[in-house]
Amino acid sequence: MSGWTYAGWRGNFYPKKLPQKSELAFASRLVNSIEINGTFYALQKPNSFQTWYAQVPEDYRFSVKGGQYITHIRRLKEVDEAVANFFASGILCLKEKLGPILWQFPPNVMLKDDRFEKFLKLLPYDSKSAGRLARRHGKKVEGRAWCDPGGSYPIRHAFEFRHQSFMNPDFIQMLRAFGVAVVFAHAGNKSPYVEDVTADFIYARLHGEDDRFHRKGYTEESLDWWTKRIKSWTSGKQPRDAQLVSTQKPKLIPRDAFIYFDNETKIHAPKDAMRLLSKLKIKIPTTKLAEVA
Repeated sequence: MSGWTYAGWRGNFYPKKLPQKSELAFASRLVNSIEINGTFYALQKPNSFQTWYAQVPEDYRFSVKGGQYITHIRRLKEVDEAVANFFASGILCLKEKLGPILWQFPPNVMLKDDRFEKFLKLLPYDSKSAGRLARRHGKKVEGRAWCDPGGSYPIRHAFEFRHQSFMNPDFIQMLRAFGVAVVFAHAGNKSPYVEDVTADFIYARLHGEDDRFHRKGYTEESLDWWTKRIKSWTSGKQPRDAQLVSTQKPKLIPRDAFIYFDNETKIHAPKDAMRLLSKLKIKIPTTKLAEVA
């Protein structure tokens, strides 16, 4: 699911009397990963990440959305300090529970010049490199920076595009060289859809069945379609009808899958996520669910 704090979930997905501070803990007993969206709008603080880390099970994973200042305002131009600030803001407090970092680009950002190549070279790909980058932070996070990675773990990245210029075989190969995933964005006409596997994991964002408003949840038929594809990718294969940009084949190895539902009205997301987990036969431990509720 993308986020977890939505009024429409209260009394629908969340029990009516569940305290808001317990919503993440409750959700984490029903789905095994959530995107953190607040990081897109503003730099968070270390204590927030520490709280989130403590509220979820040991094998939980958070995906973290990269800051809009980097992707939408600066558009990757002269972002060295901004990226250092992002990594120093506290995301390393998630330690081994840190999943991929989602970098989403707006429709008016096109593939041009060398800014993406520079950005790929700037990004860290392991926790120690992330800690070193964080220590180069600026005054914006002075006095509250967190630069200790707290262990050794990979730093994964996923790019979500909304312009056709990125449907470029050479660019796909460059992402593959860096091990950065292309987001499979199921969003109708809002985003170009591509299924090139460019990393050791796949990352899909499912925005809903309604092309115009993305308000509808997914039908059983659609979830069955996604289930087959996910099983193919995670087992080291590729769907025969995969929508590809590059003609070069990736290494066919088992891959992790990060799948998030994020439709416009949000209310379908948790139920769709739980239905998909059931179809994939992934069981989420719920032994402490009663305690949270």
